[in-house]
Amino acid sequence: MSSGFGDDSLLPPVTTRGRDWPCLRQFIVFLENRVGSLHDLLRRVERDDLKIVSLSILDSADCAVARIIVNNYERAHELLTFAGVTMFETDVIGVLLPDTDQPHTSVLGSLMSAELNVQYVYPLMYRKKGRGAVAIYASEKEEALRVLKERQYELVTEDDLMHYDEFF
Repeated sequence: MSSGFGDDSLLPPVTTRGRDWPCLRQFIVFLENRVGSLHDLLRRVERDDLKIVSLSILDSADCAVARIIVNNYERAHELLTFAGVTMFETDVIGVLLPDTDQPHTSVLGSLMSAELNVQYVYPLMYRKKGRGAVAIYASEKEEALRVLKERQYELVTEDDLMHYDEFF
């Protein structure tokens, strides 16, 4: 039976979560630099059904920028949108650190040798087999993913975070 839209009728419907996209979605929220603004944001996000997996704050005299990764992107997006929080979203690459003496140097050195610019890195409160993980924002995401996969680094996906309950 044809759907009337070409030969794609044999393809199963796929949602965004079902796609094989190995990145994590981060929320970037601009906050007033005043007492309590970060607390208000975290109170909205951190609930019984939602855990903050990573938080990075960049502070200046006038404002602060909070980068947040949670264990359930869709639920957080719904909460923040409903609350009217001014934010934007971007993808970062979650990488499980290798079991070596210099795990950060190893991962970032791989990206540097491919001449990729890493704009920022921050830790994830995610562990697997005793190893920590980081979120990386690289200038060329697809190329960074290719290099990391080629060098056999284990990536952390949103599904990993969603089904993980031992955050530290």
